[in-house]
Amino acid sequence: MPKQTLAILPETFTIYSLPVDNELPSAVLQSSLYFIGKTRDELSIVVPDTVQVESDMSDPDWRVLEVLGPLQLSMVGIMARIGSVLAAARVSIFVVSTFETDYFLVKKDDLAKAKDALLKDGYKVTG
Repeated sequence: MPKQTLAILPETFTIYSLPVDNELPSAVLQSSLYFIGKTRDELSIVVPDTVQVESDMSDPDWRVLEVLGPLQLSMVGIMARIGSVLAAARVSIFVVSTFETDYFLVKKDDLAKAKDALLKDGYKVTG
């Protein structure tokens, strides 16, 4: 299977952790791109830095590498292979997925290192 192409999105993102019973801020839902995850213990929100969310815990300055899709749900190992390349380069990741593709968030200061590692391993990276 040929290696995927990843696109670097132009925005910088923040990851927020909120209490599980917190209401979703309307600004999040109006954003052009956001990710929401909810468990029994927390509500996590990923939004562009331009969207402000009231939260006791947040982690700013993440950039997004989008695996250009659509990917088939039956495809195996894509996240593992990309994650392994980034781990070998000592780049921390935060991963979110949709029905059609995966998004790898890396800290802004690690973006060049992540891009170089992916290119050296045969991936295409645009943006």
